[in-house]
Amino acid sequence: MNEIVAKTSAMFGRTKKEITIHTQYEEQPYTVDIDRGQIEQALLNLYVNAWQAMPGGGNLYIETQNHFLDEHNAKAFYINPGEYLKISVTDTGVGMDSKTKERIFEPFFTTKEMGRGTGLGLASVYGIVKNHGGFINVYSEKGHGSTFSIFLPASERIVQKEKSLISDTVKGTETILLVDDEETIIDVNKDFLELLGYSVMVARSGREAIEIYKAKAETIDLVILDMIMPDIGGAETFEFLKMVNPDIKAILSTGYSIDGQAAGIMNSGCKAFIQKPFNIQILSRKIRDVLDN
Repeated sequence: MNEIVAKTSAMFGRTKKEITIHTQYEEQPYTVDIDRGQIEQALLNLYVNAWQAMPGGGNLYIETQNHFLDEHNAKAFYINPGEYLKISVTDTGVGMDSKTKERIFEPFFTTKEMGRGTGLGLASVYGIVKNHGGFINVYSEKGHGSTFSIFLPASERIVQKEKSLISDTVKGTETILLVDDEETIIDVNKDFLELLGYSVMVARSGREAIEIYKAKAETIDLVILDMIMPDIGGAETFEFLKMVNPDIKAILSTGYSIDGQAAGIMNSGCKAFIQKPFNIQILSRKIRDVLDN
């Protein structure tokens, strides 16, 4: 986990120069049994959340620590007592009041202004951690920053060596239009794409995507399109974009499986499908599959 924290925080730090990142690592951290791509996405979501809480810049403290939960503390979080690896992400931002803190992990709850996100970022983090048998806790006070602490159960399995976060990726230089109404997804994936060498245009709604594409279709090589958006959904947006360019290359991005509405968009000519959360390796290869074929 130390390696994953180091790689994700270094990558994030390269794109957010106004944030000073401080890391502190457990010397011999417990081994944890995880889906690396999902945990990377959860950490990046927390980093972006911290950055958004520090609009004028600030400090981001990330720490790993071995932790033992006794029966009393474990019972409070409905998990088993025992050894856990704790990953803490602390910002020096605006903080939250108690009412906000109680709701931050609810799907679709957001403190952002209308049109700036659906509030799925922290709900996604909560779901990923819960699916790993762990839990996430938050401490925050208005005006005094926030600390998000992830607890992952220790494993007795032997550590398998993994490739680094941005190795085994395929890069490019084309122009991509990224369409998503969730600000966290926009920030993280825009950083991913720019690290891979692409030029990125951003649309935060289907309506905005249509306007951008009508004006700049000749310069846009690929569209990465969210399925669920509040004004015009992904399916309707894709139909409008096809009217501008019948040969459009697009990747559908959604947290849902490829059935129902997603299958409908694919059948109407969308070139590929990628399910959230995804990591940079998967994204890079999916893009090249579409652009090169």
